[in-house]
Amino acid sequence: MSLGQNSTKEQNKMKLSLNKIHHIAIICKDYQRSKKFYTEVLGLEIWQEHYRVERDSYKLDLKLKDTYIIELFSFPTPPTRPSFPEAAGLRHLAFEVDNLNAEIHKLEQAGITHEGIRIDELTQKRFTFFTDPDQLPIELYER
Repeated sequence: MSLGQNSTKEQNKMKLSLNKIHHIAIICKDYQRSKKFYTEVLGLEIWQEHYRVERDSYKLDLKLKDTYIIELFSFPTPPTRPSFPEAAGLRHLAFEVDNLNAEIHKLEQAGITHEGIRIDELTQKRFTFFTDPDQLPIELYER
């Protein structure tokens, strides 16, 4: 075995063995408004909901097609997003859709504004952005 191969094996031992993204945690300011948005507009299903008295906080577990995906938290006075859209940290949340035009129509019917349709310069796929009630950017990306 060459020195390079041994070095690569050692590097691979150091890497984490991740399987998939387990969930994304989002903190909202207005729990009922955000709960309605994520369930009624985005169509995520409630898996579990808990009120934590000691934190004066809700924790809502949401799933997409039987896959646990988002923890929605409320806290009494969370800080606002420092800048839009390019704040440090999570840049945006993206969902794959089959028909971008159909999903944009649903957003418009719900009174949610969105950006114009863009084309990904690398994949030539269409996408657009809109925001949740706390201005977290959400992307719809056409398959």
